[in-house]
Amino acid sequence: MIRAYKFLLRPTVRQTQALGEMLRDHCSLYNGALQERRDAYRHSSKASIRYGMQSGQLKEIRAFDPERQGRWSFSSQQATLRRLDKAFTAFFRRVTSGDAPGYPRFRGVNRFDTVDFPKDGDGCRWDSTPHDPTTRVRFQGVGHVKVNQHRAVAGRVKTVSVKREGRKWFVVLTAEQDQPEPLPATGSVAGIDLGIASFLADSHGEFVPNPRHGRTAAAKLEAAQQALSRFPRRKAKDRTANHHRAVERVAQLHGKIRRQRLDHAHKTALGLVRQHDFIAHEDLKIRNMSKAPAPKPDPGRPGTFLPNGAAAKAGLNKSINDAGWGVFLTILHAKAESAGREVIAVDPRNTSRTCPEWGHTAKENRPTQGKFHCVSCGHTAHADTVGALNVLRAGLVRRDANPA
Repeated sequence: MIRAYKFLLRPTVRQTQALGEMLRDHCSLYNGALQERRDAYRHSSKASIRYGMQSGQLKEIRAFDPERQGRWSFSSQQATLRRLDKAFTAFFRRVTSGDAPGYPRFRGVNRFDTVDFPKDGDGCRWDSTPHDPTTRVRFQGVGHVKVNQHRAVAGRVKTVSVKREGRKWFVVLTAEQDQPEPLPATGSVAGIDLGIASFLADSHGEFVPNPRHGRTAAAKLEAAQQALSRFPRRKAKDRTANHHRAVERVAQLHGKIRRQRLDHAHKTALGLVRQHDFIAHEDLKIRNMSKAPAPKPDPGRPGTFLPNGAAAKAGLNKSINDAGWGVFLTILHAKAESAGREVIAVDPRNTSRTCPEWGHTAKENRPTQGKFHCVSCGHTAHADTVGALNVLRAGLVRRDANPA
């Protein structure tokens, strides 16, 4: 199996400058390759340029510009061109399927934050000074950079990436490992119901509180964004020192909220995986759930619109995004696979309206957000717990219908 590791880098001032120049030059290569594809298609011949053709030009580009493009790893530049090729492949796939196309865009220097090295030892070297008590990673054109390695790396390192987040630099490794031993069986199964009032409720009647990290930091974030809005929009090179500080303040707050959500998702998923052999959850279409409602034109007055509940829906969308369900479910599936547990997604329709005792389904069974009262048999429980029980039941049926 492949596992990823992310460690903080401790570059010197000169190494920080070199890392920034590496990102800048890879961004320039990406934008230049994108421009070449655009120009070729706009030509009367409608020529199509592929990755192989652009990769074949790298030797000439490096010879023409040895002070910039010639400094960096050849394989990392090939990875940047593959990144553009993947963007075009995804674009054409969306066009074919009828989705919003999303044509690949040019990247600003501040929006190009990652450089990939496809193979350890080709332009980079993990643990480049093995006899040094401090772990270091070597990048071509940068040197040996200190790594704050907070845990051991198991297996053979396959790829290495360097990533910038705000003012911090990270190295991301992927390592090939043997399949780990599964956790001991507990004999427990559970269904979970994700929500807003509580982050999740399980079929055993337990609840995980919703930390609401975004709402907690909302006041600070609002003040920081208001301070940033006072500056006119400028390119990074034309910003004043105060403008740079305002931008960094907003980025720091968003980064902290993102890390808090990740931490909560990891801890919650780990607790579930350790306790249960089988976990069922709702197959939520989160992107559809957090969409803004469509406008309602007023037929009697052209050019005007009827109320569509957009203001109330905006608050719900904000709460859904703040909960971070998608990140949590991704982490849950990854941890379950590593631990030898089974996770199944089931259809969420009517899970909180169906009586777990007799199976009666009605909208009236859920009179309030948190209360379930069956109008047929009188069964009463918390609505989220009822949802989790129905999710577990559907998950067990699906598992038994499709044995491994």
